[in-house]
Amino acid sequence: MTAVAVPADLVPPRSAWRSLLWTVPVTAVWTLLIYWRPAIPASGVPIMALRLMVHGLIAVGLWLGLERTDLTPAQRRTIWLAIMIPYTLWVAVAWSAAINGVFRPGASPLRVPLVPLAIFLPVIIGAPLLLLLKRVGQVLDAMPATWLVALQLSRVFGSVFLAAWLGGQAPGVFALPAGIGDVLTGLFAVPAALAVATATAQGWRAGITWNIFGLADYAVAITLGLITAPGPLQLIVTSVPNIGAAAYPNVLIPAYTVPSAILLHALSLRQLYRRRRAEAAQR
Repeated sequence: MTAVAVPADLVPPRSAWRSLLWTVPVTAVWTLLIYWRPAIPASGVPIMALRLMVHGLIAVGLWLGLERTDLTPAQRRTIWLAIMIPYTLWVAVAWSAAINGVFRPGASPLRVPLVPLAIFLPVIIGAPLLLLLKRVGQVLDAMPATWLVALQLSRVFGSVFLAAWLGGQAPGVFALPAGIGDVLTGLFAVPAALAVATATAQGWRAGITWNIFGLADYAVAITLGLITAPGPLQLIVTSVPNIGAAAYPNVLIPAYTVPSAILLHALSLRQLYRRRRAEAAQR
């Protein structure tokens, strides 16, 4: 079973770009609000609510995707549990470690910096499994290609870095590229998803380009974060110490949000590649 494409004439380019008319103002208002009231993001409530919402959407989306396949009910339950149990445990471990200050420099007896480990280890383990497993490919073929793209609208909340820079709480050399890149990725998620929904060559290219941009943003943000944060990897000493990224709740961004979003990008690229290849084979 495959997902049904939306005819291109039902999603004209102008409609895709019109989505920015509401996402841009909402993002701007949120950024100004957390700049004006820094206690809001410092409380951890926004990031907690956002992560729980995304977690729930992934759980529901995975189940709906499985229901679109030709797998038996028992197989669907097994696959859903095989993905959601490790994913939920990952969230719980990262959250617990963040709250208990495990990621703070010098807090762990291990000499290995834990933030880079939290970023790269899930990707190293998860990417090969998600990109190579046959069952995952079946789910990706069955579910709409728009879902994995639109889900990353949540990246607009990376504006927390811009608010921190405006408030003098984060160095511009890190906060500006990281914040701007995250916000742009989130803002363009909806136009990219609408373009992908047309199932045209132009739509596939738009989706792939958006995914590559999102991954490039993380490559820049991770690099700048590691070389500006106090620790053994620091190469740039800034006038404003980049210490907030290692403390709760902001540390959840590199310790969980970043690797999970990288895996979503990888899944989306696999899905778009499979769709484009399948359509080319039918011609």
